[in-house]
Amino acid sequence: MSAPPDATAKKTPLHEIHRDLGANLVDFAGHLMPLRYGSETAEHTAVRTSAGMFDLSHMGEIFLSGPGAAPALDYALVGNLSTLAVGRARYTMICDAAGGVLDDLIVYRVAAETFLVVANAANSDTVRSELLARSEGYETAVDDRSESYGLIAVQGPRAQEILARVSGAPLDELKYYAIMAGRVAAIDTLIARTGYTGEDGFELFVANTEAVRLWRALTEAGGEDLRPAGLSARDTLRLEAGMPLYGNELSTETTPYDAGLGRVVKLDKPDDFVGKTAFAALSQTPPGRTLVGLVTRGRRVPRHGYDVITSDGTPCGVVTSGAPSPTLGHPIAMAYLNTGVDTTGLAVDIRGRPEPAELVNLPFYKRS
Repeated sequence: MSAPPDATAKKTPLHEIHRDLGANLVDFAGHLMPLRYGSETAEHTAVRTSAGMFDLSHMGEIFLSGPGAAPALDYALVGNLSTLAVGRARYTMICDAAGGVLDDLIVYRVAAETFLVVANAANSDTVRSELLARSEGYETAVDDRSESYGLIAVQGPRAQEILARVSGAPLDELKYYAIMAGRVAAIDTLIARTGYTGEDGFELFVANTEAVRLWRALTEAGGEDLRPAGLSARDTLRLEAGMPLYGNELSTETTPYDAGLGRVVKLDKPDDFVGKTAFAALSQTPPGRTLVGLVTRGRRVPRHGYDVITSDGTPCGVVTSGAPSPTLGHPIAMAYLNTGVDTTGLAVDIRGRPEPAELVNLPFYKRS
């Protein structure tokens, strides 16, 4: 999920903050990002029990505006964005003509004719290029403002309480998967209530020149209730919540149906969209593999790329993500399993030795 820092890696607006906090900085999707500030387990636990704060400024923010914005997105993406109400958000995907996933996205309708598309950092250029190409002929402007925004997430059961200390915005009225304009620490902010941790929380979009001031204001307001958290904690949190990661569970070699996310493909949209012919066929054919959850009880951890094997040692799948679960106290993994496999006696091949694995429903963790 990360690599040593590269001299060409971009710095987020919060780079100096991370250095001052002693973060372990790594190259992630071409950006210098904090892997951890200290104990990744402590950061993970803070999000589950109180609140954690993440720098997400590496993500892409691409706006589509104009009377043709909604139909352009209906054509470009698998979802039906025309039906999205102003102030609401939707999880969706941009796919190729064969149904392969180019990226998974969150789209916010911030005004009647304005949409904000949030892309994963590694795929932001691809998403921008595809949206530009696919919106030709529609009355819409595609404006990539990724370099203009800082993005800070506050996640955890005390997230709203902490945010309310520095904002008079009506946070109680903001539903899950919604967005509104407001002021946080006297800074103009787009306040979204989504998340990638399995907890309640908020994403705060601000001008990149205001990101440091916002981070410091939140730090002061949160005190001991709020802990900076890095990529490692974010990864174990999303894994416990059964949320896919592009490059692991999703890629151009997988379709939404493979990942158990066929529900995001809206075949009943009135007009054509990219991949519709492929998806119509895929929806009628059981996928050859299925994304599943696995738990092991030993100390050895299934990792990305390890084979899943049957009781006689025959490979029958592959681990896409795996880690020790700080919340559950044992290793967990997501894996693609071949359809029709006998799931009794499954194991993960960990360096030549089988580690017994139990098939479980996703997500591994769900907040009460």
